[in-house]
Order: sequence, then structure tokens, then C-alpha cells
Amino acid sequence: MRAHGKPAARPVSGSLRIVAGRLRGSRIEVIDSAGLRPTSDRVRETLFNWLMPVIAGARCLDLYAGTGALGIEACSRGAAECVFVERDRELARRLGENLARLKVEGARVVHADAMGWLGSPPAPFDIVFLDPPFDADAWAAVALRLEEGGWLRGDAWVYVESPTTWVPVLPTGWREHRVGQAGNVRLALYRRAGPDPLS
Repeated sequence: MRAHGKPAARPVSGSLRIVAGRLRGSRIEVIDSAGLRPTSDRVRETLFNWLMPVIAGARCLDLYAGTGALGIEACSRGAAECVFVERDRELARRLGENLARLKVEGARVVHADAMGWLGSPPAPFDIVFLDPPFDADAWAAVALRLEEGGWLRGDAWVYVESPTTWVPVLPTGWREHRVGQAGNVRLALYRRAGPDPLS
């Protein structure tokens, strides 16, 4: 029987490794959490090879942060800033501890629901990592909120993970730049079309 008060911490189920950059080789603990699907080392290596020309100095948003592996990898590779949004209190707390331990600068953890947080006044981002729980079916609604809510800079990049069995419906101005697959996961990097200078 557990005493009343602070909930027991969830057990650690494994760890992730930062692939490259200032924090290369650093480990992030992964705790047991329903629906948590951390992005693997191999997938992150592929993604950041795609983003290599634009990551330095970028302002990033890790919207369904979980372990924060995507945002931490971005910071390790030279991103200027990353906001991590996570609705699970324990995951958000652990993420904050990892950021402090690794001395990640320009990082901020927000304990909030993604859709609710996107209803706040926007501050546009250069790169967004959009990797919601697959059973939430949140891609279309969240992408629309990002697009219409002023959260994306004119030529922003959006990374989307989804099941290989279908492609999410995304705003028409998001152009598919790179696509890959890892197991049953579809990896796709989109570039938002900026204003047409001829229009």
C-alpha cells in the first residue's frame, strides 16, 4: 500500500543517446508511459541529416515532447532555442531535469496540452517537430492550428511522424521535402511555402 501524497516516480525503462553535436553520446532516461514512442537514434540521425543546412540558430518547437529527444538533438546540433510542450506532468518534470543535467541552453519546458497551448499568443518557429500519439489522430487539427495561428515562420520546416498505413491531411501550403520509413513509422519533412514574391 502506498502512502498518500506525492505519486511514486515511474520506473525507467531504457535510455536514448544523443547522436551528434555538443551533447553527442549523452543519455536521456526513458520512463514507462502509456503511448510514449521515443524517436530512435537512427531516425533522428536521418532527420537531422535532412535538417543540417537549417538547424544552426533555428528556433524550434517540440510539440509532443515526451522524452524531448528531438528538441535536445536540435539544441545539441546548434539550434538557438527550443520550446518543449508536454501534457504528462511526470514526463515534463523528467524532461526539465534532463535539460538541467545536460546544461541545455535556450530550452524551456511547458507542461500543457498541445492544442490548448497553441491557443495562446503565437511566437513563430523555424522548425516544428510534430509527433503526436498515433491513437490521438491529432495531425490535421494541430497542423491547421500551427498554420492559421501564426506559429510558423514564412518558410518553416515541419517534421511529421505517422503510421505507414496512411498519410495525414496537412495544410496545402506544406510541401513534402523528404520522406522515409522506419518499421511501421512514416517520417516526413515538410517545408511551408512562403509568400509568393510574384503575387
